Amino acid sequence: MKSIYSKKYSHTRKKLIIFLILVLLYPNTALSEPSYGISMIGELGLKENFEHLPYSDPMAKKGGQLKLSTLGTYDSTNPFIIRGRSAYGIKDYVFETLLTRNYDEPFSLYGLIAESIETPADRSWVEYKIRNEAKFSNGVDITANDVMYSYDLLKENGRPNHRAYYSKVKKVDIVDNKTIRFYFNDISDRELPLILSLMPILPQHIYSKQDFTKTTLAIPIGSGPYVVDNLNQGKNITYKLNTNYWGKNLGINKGLYNFEIISVDYYLDENSRYEAFKSGLSDLYQIWDPARWINASNIKNVKNGKILLKEINKNTPAGMLGMAFNTRREIFMDNNIRRALINLFDFNWLNKNLYYGLYNRTNGYYDNSYLSSIGNPINNNERRLLKSFVIEINDAVKDGTFVLTKTNKNNDKNRERFLQSLKMFKDSGYNIENGIMVNYKTKEPFSFEILINSKRQERYLLSFIKTLESIGITAKLRLVDSTQYQKRKQTFDFDMIEHFWYASLSPGNEQKFYWGSQAATEEGSRNYPGINSKAIDHIISNIISSEKSDDFVDSVRSLDRLLISGNYVLPLFNWPTQWVAHNINITHPEKHSLDGYKIHTWHIAN
Repeated sequence: MKSIYSKKYSHTRKKLIIFLILVLLYPNTALSEPSYGISMIGELGLKENFEHLPYSDPMAKKGGQLKLSTLGTYDSTNPFIIRGRSAYGIKDYVFETLLTRNYDEPFSLYGLIAESIETPADRSWVEYKIRNEAKFSNGVDITANDVMYSYDLLKENGRPNHRAYYSKVKKVDIVDNKTIRFYFNDISDRELPLILSLMPILPQHIYSKQDFTKTTLAIPIGSGPYVVDNLNQGKNITYKLNTNYWGKNLGINKGLYNFEIISVDYYLDENSRYEAFKSGLSDLYQIWDPARWINASNIKNVKNGKILLKEINKNTPAGMLGMAFNTRREIFMDNNIRRALINLFDFNWLNKNLYYGLYNRTNGYYDNSYLSSIGNPINNNERRLLKSFVIEINDAVKDGTFVLTKTNKNNDKNRERFLQSLKMFKDSGYNIENGIMVNYKTKEPFSFEILINSKRQERYLLSFIKTLESIGITAKLRLVDSTQYQKRKQTFDFDMIEHFWYASLSPGNEQKFYWGSQAATEEGSRNYPGINSKAIDHIISNIISSEKSDDFVDSVRSLDRLLISGNYVLPLFNWPTQWVAHNINITHPEKHSLDGYKIHTWHIAN
């Protein structure tokens, strides 16, 4: 009896020793376990088997039609390549990802196609277990091979952000028919498991038979809640709810995708689109123009109650709507010149005289959030994270006192602002000769073109151009159609262009796509200013490697400071709330997400 006990004890002790050795050598691998979701920093906000998202209504009425509208045209049903212009809604309604967002949490993703995600503490790999019930719209099961195929396809032929993200994968193992594991090259990038979780999954049996690199108008096949019901090239696309949608009973989808039909009409200009909405041809219109918002109460269908006006709060950063200086152009390579031009933009006059005083001035890239550097002096942790790059930050930005120049009528500050800008031009080798701003040495006049695609932009830009003319600078507006505009934007063929960079409370790898040096030469990226900065590259790396909340916040504030100090964009304005007009026949849940309203939560009202 004693010998048997000793033998069992010896065996158990041996197993315990082996386990401890594994823990010491591979602590994160040994202790990882599958989870129903993942958070970048901190814990998941929703418990396992949650019934629905906080901003969805599981009792929402199903059925009916939602009529939407958008601008321009389309010539492709492939939203994952640079070529062509993809039809509105395909990426959201037809295709799905392994995990999906909860827009009430900055950092969390929850299982969708994948029922579980497993990753060690160091996030050196990630493993997904695909749901047995997950199917494409044609009834074919989703397998690990489809995930592998999607990864390979997008890594080689996808948009620049896909190619950049997926190139960080070192190895992929298909564990079994429903399980796949990705190993990473760079374990300092803690966001990679989340990035892979948002990879769109395409059916191998469909797309392996097509040339993925070319535009196509073939009906796309995905696993999402809708299928394309009708294509009227460039004019309309109609989606129909898939009655056999595999994921309709998941908690993450309860109360979402309520309309049976979603129809999207295309309009060539904003005025036509707005008039169509007013007459009832579309159901929802987000108003961006303060003049329209102020006058919306006079619309006939608003007066008779057929159209409702809503102000919806948004609790995420305002983002950056601004005019990008293309620093690839010699004329905008000088930071001093860019700062001088920003200084000449008279926001207060424009806001008062054109926009009813309803806009807020944008100062930085994360305004209206705790991630903003505005009003927050640089701290010791930021200095540590920035290292030697702290010298690239302006003093006012560093001490938190920076705000863009305010101007007032009949105030000497207006004259002071002009004199400051003139000095900046002079310091950079320019002077006014015979009423024209010219380069000292070459005698070349300072002139540039502003590319636009909307009459809306003319309102504030014509005033800005007039201001520039007063100091001898010639700026010309070039209005082009949406197709040409998109092409020139993607290939960086412009001097100056308007763009809106969306900002969330969880910035990460997409910041490389916006501001990273590699993206400056990648056509199709959103680094429209052509930023090439070691300091910005360094701090973006800090953002995506942060394990502590304080390091993350300080890294984002440091990025904000570097971008502001670089004067790469002329900041414009932001909205105090979301101004939404909608048909009385549709409605939304009482609670909205942190990011404001989400159209996939809406439903018919009666």
